[in-house]
Amino acid sequence: MKYYFAPGTCSIGVRVVLEEIGKPYEAVKVDFANRAQYAAPYVEKNPKSKVPLLERDDGATLTEFAAINMWLALSNPDKRLIPADPDGHARMIEAMDYAVGTMHMQGWQRFWRPGNFVANEAEHAAVKARGLEILAKGFDIMDKTLRGKEWLVGDYSLADSALFYVTWWTTRNSKLELPANVKAHYAGMNARPAVQRALKGEGF
Repeated sequence: MKYYFAPGTCSIGVRVVLEEIGKPYEAVKVDFANRAQYAAPYVEKNPKSKVPLLERDDGATLTEFAAINMWLALSNPDKRLIPADPDGHARMIEAMDYAVGTMHMQGWQRFWRPGNFVANEAEHAAVKARGLEILAKGFDIMDKTLRGKEWLVGDYSLADSALFYVTWWTTRNSKLELPANVKAHYAGMNARPAVQRALKGEGF
């Protein structure tokens, strides 16, 4: 397998899962600084011009955070990264989708790329502030989900990888105060050897 990544992006959440699984893979850096995501060699593999991208051993490629991680987990059922019961499975997807679709795409995207939401630069500060509000609400929801629990849905699952990367961004790039249960979850994630290997592999 080949895992295409850019340091500091959401692809770190896929690398965590790869490390949890423990099978060999080749990490290929996509140089965003030089806009390599728009160059022909990468666009031929991923016309979306973004990461993460997983190139499987059979040559097929997968994009999108949830799709890649679901395929990895389903292909390695012995690692138990997806709850076995229907409700747990659904709750895992619910939490993962909220972290990626709302906290990342609605919260962080407003903060980092306000121009994608409004053209008038005079309004960018308000858009960024709204992004942080969305994040704060998201962490409050996740905090309630984590009440009395170590992981989001029963045992460790793909949902925890998703919450990890948005929490990691928050600790590195904002002054938002994490609520207690989210902070404990983040500490638990950082204590996992797979997370430590993933961060080291990406230069952090």
